[in-house]
Amino acid sequence: VFREMKLKQHFEKPSVKKAREQAEAIRRARKLARKKAQREGML
Repeated sequence: VFREMKLKQHFEKPSVKKAREQAEAIRRARKLARKKAQREGML
């Protein structure tokens, strides 16, 4: 939430926004995979 508030203080070019959203999606997917692996394999 705070990161989003900080970003909205200035205009973000569409190309930059798209790149950032892609990076966030990758980060979310990795985090999910890490949690899933920990649940399944590391019990």
